[in-house]
Amino acid sequence: MSVNRARLGRSFAVAGSGLARAWATQPNLRLEVAIGLVALGTAAWLRAPAAPIVIACTVVLAMELMNSAVEAVVDLASPNFHQLAGTAKDLAAAAVLTASIGAVVVGLVVLGPPLLARLTSWGGAG
Repeated sequence: MSVNRARLGRSFAVAGSGLARAWATQPNLRLEVAIGLVALGTAAWLRAPAAPIVIACTVVLAMELMNSAVEAVVDLASPNFHQLAGTAKDLAAAAVLTASIGAVVVGLVVLGPPLLARLTSWGGAG
């Protein structure tokens, strides 16, 4: 199986362009990245496993990108209000919310016990 490197390069360029556009236009994406970096920094500080945090953050960011894509397509296809257009947007936003809730649960499960142990050891040292 041969790989068409030019085609692969164009695919990555197009995806990178979409990511750059999302970064420039979607404040929620920037906020979610910041929250993810804080979670990863906390995992490093606590020496907790980073992989579950990375996976959860990636799912949230991917859902945010899909939500933005759905909103753009719906706005193009239905510039005037239509109940189904609103439903599509609401469902895409619900996917982001669901992923975000899941990421919070992952954060609590992975970071909660070592954070509690760290805070307890500080309280007992005084």
